[in-house]
Amino acid sequence: MTQSLYDQDFYAWTQEQANYLRAGKFELLDRENLGEEIESLGKQQRQELRHRLGILLGHLLKWHYQPSARSKNWKYTIREQRREIERHLRDNPSLKPYLSEAIALGYEDGLDLIGQETPLDPETLPQACLFAEEQIFTQALNW
Repeated sequence: MTQSLYDQDFYAWTQEQANYLRAGKFELLDRENLGEEIESLGKQQRQELRHRLGILLGHLLKWHYQPSARSKNWKYTIREQRREIERHLRDNPSLKPYLSEAIALGYEDGLDLIGQETPLDPETLPQACLFAEEQIFTQALNW
């Protein structure tokens, strides 16, 4: 059994598929693998949103529960993640209906971050996101 270019050299396969598309040679496209790869790209956008929300929510939890340990690093991580999430949603507006689910999943990751980076026990914290959307994305961090 011979391996397809997709299995042998993924990069070469991507270049070949792009050339076929540009040339209008649709009959030569590897439709099955191309479809899977396009779906995978969409899933990556959802994962990116969840990942950034996990970092943001973890730092908001640290900020909320450890006021005496607040640092410049935490503040700038919160600012960076807010900005990157805003950009990500602007670039991918169809993710907005997924936002509440992404917040819930990101919050779980934020609890894990608390467990890894602080002496706090995430099991003792609320297991559902305690922040309203406005707090997550716009609330000022007062020193």
